[in-house]
Amino acid sequence: MFHFKKKSIFIVLFGAFLFQYSFAQENVKNEDEKVLENGIRILRNYFLEDNNWHLTQSDVHSNISGLINFLEDKPIDSILNNLNQAQQRDSIYVYRLPGNVKDSLQVPGYISSALVQQNVEKIASDFRSEVEKNPIPVPERVIDDAKRLAPVVPAGKGLDLFADSVYSFPKQLIIPEVIPDSVLNSPEQFKKLVAIDSLRNVYVEQKRLAYNDSVTNEFVNKRVADFRKLVFEEQLRFRTKRYKDEVTLNNYEVLNEYNNREIAMVNDSIRTVIEVLTAYADYIDTTSIRMKNLNGEGSDIVLQNNIERFARVWLKNEQKDSLQLLIKSTGKREMQFLLNDGVTFSRFSTRQTKGFDFETLKTDHSKFSKLGKSYELETPWVIGGDGNAGFTQTYFENWKKGGQSALSILLVLKGFANYNSANGKKKWENSAEIRNGWMKPGGGEEVRKNDDKFEFTSRFGLSAYKKWFYSTELNFNTQFFRGYKYPKANNPTPISAFLGPSKTVFKVGMDYKPNNRFSMLLSPLSLKNVFVKDTALIDQTKFGIDADKRAFWEIGLNADLKMNTKITEDITLMTKFKTFFNYNDPFNNLDIDLENQLQVKFTDHMNMRIMLHLIYDDNVLFPIKDDAGKVVGHEAKLQLEEFITIGFNYKINKKVMKTRRIR
Repeated sequence: MFHFKKKSIFIVLFGAFLFQYSFAQENVKNEDEKVLENGIRILRNYFLEDNNWHLTQSDVHSNISGLINFLEDKPIDSILNNLNQAQQRDSIYVYRLPGNVKDSLQVPGYISSALVQQNVEKIASDFRSEVEKNPIPVPERVIDDAKRLAPVVPAGKGLDLFADSVYSFPKQLIIPEVIPDSVLNSPEQFKKLVAIDSLRNVYVEQKRLAYNDSVTNEFVNKRVADFRKLVFEEQLRFRTKRYKDEVTLNNYEVLNEYNNREIAMVNDSIRTVIEVLTAYADYIDTTSIRMKNLNGEGSDIVLQNNIERFARVWLKNEQKDSLQLLIKSTGKREMQFLLNDGVTFSRFSTRQTKGFDFETLKTDHSKFSKLGKSYELETPWVIGGDGNAGFTQTYFENWKKGGQSALSILLVLKGFANYNSANGKKKWENSAEIRNGWMKPGGGEEVRKNDDKFEFTSRFGLSAYKKWFYSTELNFNTQFFRGYKYPKANNPTPISAFLGPSKTVFKVGMDYKPNNRFSMLLSPLSLKNVFVKDTALIDQTKFGIDADKRAFWEIGLNADLKMNTKITEDITLMTKFKTFFNYNDPFNNLDIDLENQLQVKFTDHMNMRIMLHLIYDDNVLFPIKDDAGKVVGHEAKLQLEEFITIGFNYKINKKVMKTRRIR
């Protein structure tokens, strides 16, 4: 029993010691990490980032960079070991989705949008010829219903046909409206009049029956034609959809097979490159060590693969006996020790060695280290955004992405994350906007899209002179959902989709930003890309892309203007203006994008937004039709979007704070 109590007490004390030791070690680790962070920050500032400081030794720059990379990354041995294990597992390092194949139009077996359109027209032509040779059968019920519903003249109403001037009596069957007394008093003439009246009745009945036959035949023929037209359109839609589904499956399988081959080839190349580079890295990597004897004398030796190096050191004992040792480097992780043939003994008498107190190596861990006091540090980042949801009245005119004027529901989400250095010399602005709206017109029509936008912008600037910055910007714009020319039943082919098209503009220039409410970016070097992901679904030629390509590039001049005007405390006007001039044809290849948004604040969470969006793009073409409705050409037109939204609004704008611990 006593033995068990002693054992329990020992376990408790040992556990407390371990906890205290681990806590102290954790504090030491945190302190070491702080020292490393501060040291790396100082080296980065003076050697890599701050251009006001200049190096006195040119080779130090690369050495400092290597030191920082070594401290921030894993040791080279760990990296090489991990890569070798990955090589042995035959790992796949990179992959790509089939839809991201850039040169899909050049892949054998891939069916383009232009070919799909030709085949769809051929399907319609072949089916029309087939129906002309073998008309679509009409059920008897359709003919019977047509006969039953035909607007025939009932018996006894035949004279209505003559009253309505559908028919007229021949001269010999005409009876005067007023019969003279002489005819009534003459038996022969009266008898003749009665005979004419009998012939008139027979003639009227014949004409009535003939008219009914004609009307019935015409009505039946119309009903039969309408039935055949309806069946023809349904079957044609089915055949077209089946063909397009086959095209989609074919294109996916073709791109998937091609993409798998590309993935295998790329990973084989990467595997070969990694094998070469890791072997070279392992070859050039060195380890420097120093061998010392008891007198403090020593020699340096460098360990490296495939290179032999030699060093000598004199071994000493407490009696100062000497023995020369030859050290041979046989690899980065291996040394060979050789005794030199010449051995010298210098001992003449026994000497007493001095004892060493090993108790001095013990460390007192009986006390807890001091706990640091935490505090909050303000970072140069500001994040925020706002969201708005409400009912919208929308008006469209020449809007290429598709839409229709109506009452709708609209969701608008905006966000930003901006970086501004303490000295104001660097800024990095990131923003994103998502707009999505749907409407349901009256008359039982399908739900329709009336707004769809996803835009991301990232702009980085370095201070140049006063309010001017050297800046570069990346702007990406597309939509999420498919757009149609409604009604969808009559136009099942979409005219826009996700990444169909997408527009990306990369800009380099000068940004004038006197305050947070105004910004003007002039970019004499701008690169514009318009891309359609699925050319079998979307006709890329409507967006200025050639029939055998999925994208086009333009280089030109870009100008951006952003202005935020506070009219009153609760009314704000936001304006965005963008224009792009193509250097190859600046006056016939122009892009203009103007967006004005008026925001009226009712309460903290209720507001009204009025937006007017104008776009003109010479690459986006609309059909020109003659009086008969035939397409005779294409031209660029002004695109217009307008909406009014009253709804719920929520806004975020705050500094990013970071918690630090005081040493």
